[in-house]
Amino acid sequence: MPAFEYQALDAGGRTRKGVTEGDTARSVRAQLRSDGLTPLELREIDDAGPRPATVGRSATGGRGHIGPLDLALATRQMATLARAGLPVEEWLATVARQSEKPRVRNILHAVRTRVMEGHSLASALAGFPRVFPEIYRSTVASGEASGHLDRVLERLAEYLESRHALRQRVLLALIYPIALTVVAILVTVGLVVYVVPEVVQVFDGLDQELPAITRGLIATSDALRDWGLAGLIVLAALTGLLAWALRHPGPRTQYHRLLLHLPLVGRLIRGINTARFARTLSILSASGVSLLEALRTGSEVVSNRPMRTAIENASLRIREGSSIGRALEDTGFFPPITVHLIRSGESSGNLTEMLERAAETQEQEVESRISLSMGLFEPLLILTMGGVVLTIVLAILLPIFELNQLVN
Repeated sequence: MPAFEYQALDAGGRTRKGVTEGDTARSVRAQLRSDGLTPLELREIDDAGPRPATVGRSATGGRGHIGPLDLALATRQMATLARAGLPVEEWLATVARQSEKPRVRNILHAVRTRVMEGHSLASALAGFPRVFPEIYRSTVASGEASGHLDRVLERLAEYLESRHALRQRVLLALIYPIALTVVAILVTVGLVVYVVPEVVQVFDGLDQELPAITRGLIATSDALRDWGLAGLIVLAALTGLLAWALRHPGPRTQYHRLLLHLPLVGRLIRGINTARFARTLSILSASGVSLLEALRTGSEVVSNRPMRTAIENASLRIREGSSIGRALEDTGFFPPITVHLIRSGESSGNLTEMLERAAETQEQEVESRISLSMGLFEPLLILTMGGVVLTIVLAILLPIFELNQLVN
């Protein structure tokens, strides 16, 4: 039974909005009229979100999205209600009512509708692949099979919360240096383009050869004023061309491989992707998902193409009997500490615990590297900006000093 989002007028002329269920759009309209409402708009809910009910229904072709924090909160609430022993359709309806986001309410109502039609929860979630990722659906399916859905949902909530927290910490660490860089560039361009030409006009009438630094500054200023707009257009075109090329697998793979070989960026990318991979394997292993299925799902959370391909190749070796630690070590992409922890987990039988420890270690290392990099970058940027300003000041003052010497 599909779910519909409606907008209707009540007897007092006020607009009412909500979500209801029905076999067809016509039956839903009839139900609204019997409740004393005049339907204005009726939209069927699917993975693409609410859409006109006259359009054919598609369960998987949309671009719906729920923020990671909203999904983590909804999952935490579902875990709490599941632990209380409530039926699936009941705690889905409760979480939907408690949510403040219409998008979350609509998706949960649609999932509940499919559950009431006889689908399993994992199957109902599979109708919304852009909302519930593969790791989410695989873990829920394992929880339903094992009868420990409440514990699985709690692990999922912790996974989503920790991943969101790591992303937020990285973004917060990058905001200040990015803003500082943009301001420094704007100030420099403003000085060279607008301030310098006004100051150096005083040297135009002098029959005197200007110092090399002054001539270079004047040439730079003229070039920016004459060709600055054209340069911005060319830069925008090159950026667009690069973005278009990166949509194709070949150039994107080469670009990702290049990033891995950069001195600092490469280690950060390895650390972030290793943390994601280890965290995903940990939660899937703890939920009872088979190792090969966990490796397949874990490779999908790795954004770097060469690393993802290496994990897929390692999965083939593991299928043939190789150990996880050996297969991942031979890829050359994973840090030694991660490989060592995985090997320890395999030998001791505590693979899940070691994977979680490996994820925590990599997350801490990523945060430390970012903090250290930003701590070095900020004073370096300030020194660079000071050097630029000093160059501009010297380029302006040197001709004045030489003129004073000639007068004396």
